[in-house]
Amino acid sequence: MAPNSSSAFRRAPALLPTSPPTLRASTTTSSSPSPAGRWTAAIRDRLDSGLPAAAVSVFAAMLRAGTRPDGYTLPLLNRAAASLPARRGEAGLVGAAHSVGVRAGFAADIYFCNTLLDAYARRGMAARAGKVFDGMPARDVVSWTSLVSAHAGVGDVREASRLFSGMRVDDCAPSAVTLAVVLRACTAKEDIAGGRQLHCYAVKSGLSDDLLVINSILTHLCRMHALNDAVALFEQSPRRDAVSWNIMISEYSSEGNICKVTDMYHRMRTEEVCPSCQTLTTVVGTFSKYKCLPEGEKLHSLAIRSGLSDAILVASFVDFYAKCGRLDSSVQLFEEFSETGSCIWSAMNWGFIYCGQFTEVIHLFGRMLKSPFTPSVDMLQGLIISYKELGALRLGKATHGYMIRNNYDAQSDNSALETSIVKLYASCGSINFAQRQFDSIDKKDIVAWSSMIEAYAIHGYAMEALALFHRMVDEGVRPNGVTFLNLLSACSHSGLVSEARKLDGALQVISDMNVMPDGRIWGALLASCRTHSNSKLASYAAEKLMELEPGNVGYHVVFSNAQAGSDRWDEVESIRSSMVEMDLQKLPAWTCVAETGSP
Repeated sequence: MAPNSSSAFRRAPALLPTSPPTLRASTTTSSSPSPAGRWTAAIRDRLDSGLPAAAVSVFAAMLRAGTRPDGYTLPLLNRAAASLPARRGEAGLVGAAHSVGVRAGFAADIYFCNTLLDAYARRGMAARAGKVFDGMPARDVVSWTSLVSAHAGVGDVREASRLFSGMRVDDCAPSAVTLAVVLRACTAKEDIAGGRQLHCYAVKSGLSDDLLVINSILTHLCRMHALNDAVALFEQSPRRDAVSWNIMISEYSSEGNICKVTDMYHRMRTEEVCPSCQTLTTVVGTFSKYKCLPEGEKLHSLAIRSGLSDAILVASFVDFYAKCGRLDSSVQLFEEFSETGSCIWSAMNWGFIYCGQFTEVIHLFGRMLKSPFTPSVDMLQGLIISYKELGALRLGKATHGYMIRNNYDAQSDNSALETSIVKLYASCGSINFAQRQFDSIDKKDIVAWSSMIEAYAIHGYAMEALALFHRMVDEGVRPNGVTFLNLLSACSHSGLVSEARKLDGALQVISDMNVMPDGRIWGALLASCRTHSNSKLASYAAEKLMELEPGNVGYHVVFSNAQAGSDRWDEVESIRSSMVEMDLQKLPAWTCVAETGSP
């Protein structure tokens, strides 16, 4: 529940301290701490060691011992409860801590309430946070910021902005943290106008020189594709830290501007700003994309000399060496750092896939099952892709069973994995299993729909492909170029002329695609033109294919057959003559049948 106008915006009385004073923080001025102080210190030690569950256990032992918690124990309990895993939107231990605090008489304590607001915000429970806020007799900037953060965290930008204005009406000046929270919410919702207003407020209020605010505005401008404005702000900023440089380097990297990435990285070092692990991760990612082996090796040497070696950075170098054809270096890095993070296993997994070492992917998965790490969705997707490439249906079924037993189907980010299983079954000839897996996907994206349509197409089930296409449209999923051409291929191979008659529409779909059409897409269109004797469109598709793959004899043959189907024999002769001049010879076809149960 968001605070209403009568309670949320009234003037707060004199503010109480938001954190315990130094004297209270030590729990007592005497040489022997009070019983509550000793318990509180033990709880704080567990929290500082990253053991929130142990902190809660100490608190439970404190209650069993009959010791009453003080004003510092319960805020620590709120912190511990907020750190423990729970489903978003469920109070869990936070609700229990709230009840304990109220019964202990701390419902009006601003320090306790502020930590409780933060705990509810982290749980995505804006309504609960609003109730706590409304019941507070005194509020400060931390209280307001926590409530703003709660609404921003659930994507309610309008309420977050209203509260931001409300705290100013309440004579509580927003801090740099408050401004950064609302800016982050505007960025997530792509609210360009709101971001501009906050930028203006930052300048007027004197917060524009704060590094947190500067970096938040830089992030907003980059995400809103206002790179020129971001560059101007960056160059004019009186202060820049490693985060500022990372934001700009990351934006240039996402645009694929390797020159700017390299230039900004060298400028950063020239200005004596130490690169962080995040900096090097972004830069090496760019070098991976363009296979810049010498530059990446220099970066690796710098990382070693600087002692920068967190798991994500090491995983980036594993990926870098694999993409640069240095799989041995990737394996060496993996063997040295495999115990430091599961992301390194995932990077090695995809490195093997990139290099076509699909059997090694299977062996790697077997090793991971014996390690302390749990296979991620990303790791399993790579394994399924490897089974598909090897035609290992039996192993694929076994892995699918492993996923079901371990509740991978209950995870929210596994759409790509589920689609990979559809492709595995379809590729191995099990169209019924592919259909069953497709039907079990809760949130089907365009890739899932297109993959199932393609599965029907390659198995000759044109009518099923058409029915699925219409079902997709009825469910409000907009087809893309790949979807349309998969459907077109199904109609072409099955001779459904009436269903594929609007061939000129395929050209418009291809032209409107967000990605550059490749030979597979133009080839599907050319094959359809041959089936339906559309020589004019066939000529255009063939022209695009010759630009992409001039030495592909198969496309020349299909183009020749398309022209022959329209009785354009002069064109056929011309195509055949060009094939002779280019010394292109059609290789005899052959088929390989492998046992589906072995890799």
